Amino acid sequence: MSRIGNKPIPVPNGVEITLSGQDIKVKGGKGTLSLSAHPLMNVKQEDNQLVVERPDDSRKAKSLHGLTRTLINNMVVGVSEGFKRELDIKGVGYRAEVKGRVLNLTLGYSHPIAYDLPQGIDAAVDDKKTHITISGVDKQLVGSTAAKIRSFRKPEPYGGKGVRYSDERIIRKEGKAGGK
Repeated sequence: MSRIGNKPIPVPNGVEITLSGQDIKVKGGKGTLSLSAHPLMNVKQEDNQLVVERPDDSRKAKSLHGLTRTLINNMVVGVSEGFKRELDIKGVGYRAEVKGRVLNLTLGYSHPIAYDLPQGIDAAVDDKKTHITISGVDKQLVGSTAAKIRSFRKPEPYGGKGVRYSDERIIRKEGKAGGK
């Protein structure tokens, strides 16, 4: 029994759902997303909610049931509210700025890093230039973009310098002199 897969997906006002076979198109105030569901899954629209059903209790159908429901729910939430991920930059001289569709990062290397933002992703930097907010309608794209920016200078455990998620906790280590 899939507890997640059996829950209906509420469709808020202002969100249009188009079902054509296995193709699902969700349109809302923030954008449009589409998904091609697996042939084993049946998606039905009942009143103001979507229901994902599986035809049998095979192992494959069970594993896809909750996944399909979650992917569709993420599309509905994305076009109505959107997703965001926040990053903090720690380190002397480390900073970021946005110019058009390019995020310029200075992270202690001999060269600045110019990262072209993917289509559908917006970035904002605060006044101190050390806090980046990545936002968009596609949850997977927002998460992968934030992970890519973090990978340019991962936080190191000794000084804590680098790019980290705002809610991330870095476990600090003692240096050489701390062991005595």
